Amino acid sequence: MILPIVAYGDAVLKKKAKEIDKDYPKLNELIDNMYETMYGAYGVGLAAPQIGLPIRLFLVDTSPFADDEDLSEAESEQMKTFKKTFINAQILEEEGDEWAFNEGCLSIPDVREDVFRKPKIKIQYQDENFDTHVEEYDGLIARVIQHEYDHIDGILFTDKLSSFKKRLIKGKLTNISKGKIKIDYRMRFPAMSKKR
Repeated sequence: MILPIVAYGDAVLKKKAKEIDKDYPKLNELIDNMYETMYGAYGVGLAAPQIGLPIRLFLVDTSPFADDEDLSEAESEQMKTFKKTFINAQILEEEGDEWAFNEGCLSIPDVREDVFRKPKIKIQYQDENFDTHVEEYDGLIARVIQHEYDHIDGILFTDKLSSFKKRLIKGKLTNISKGKIKIDYRMRFPAMSKKR
């Protein structure tokens, strides 16, 4: 089932999400619905706060990046098959020199900006079966994970922009929160729900 994606301005996107355990109600169904929602919106990642749930759960599927001409053959192969569900994730380390990449977000449609992040991460998380893993990632996969991880910490990519950039996109962000935007996937807008 495709769920509505919460738009910029909703309080849930600013909350630090809570850990869950294997008794979380209908977890497998929720994960399936999140994948369906992400694919329906042509996303490469989706975090639970983006569908209104303040829990530490996000998913990533980098296969749409596999066709990027800037990637090496090895990177392209890795992108093609990288699909994972992250539960109760904790980034243990981030290292290397920060690099810029143009990021977007399903909760903030039509806004793309360069964001600086460290290239390598070490992350601990649980999978759908609540088995614990500690893994290291770098490059684009690390970046997608960092972006989704920020969501479960209540951080949006726009929070990482300079105050000048934030001023430039303020009007766009206000319009998004009011639903004054054309999108081809289901969304829930905070400013619209207050009127009802």
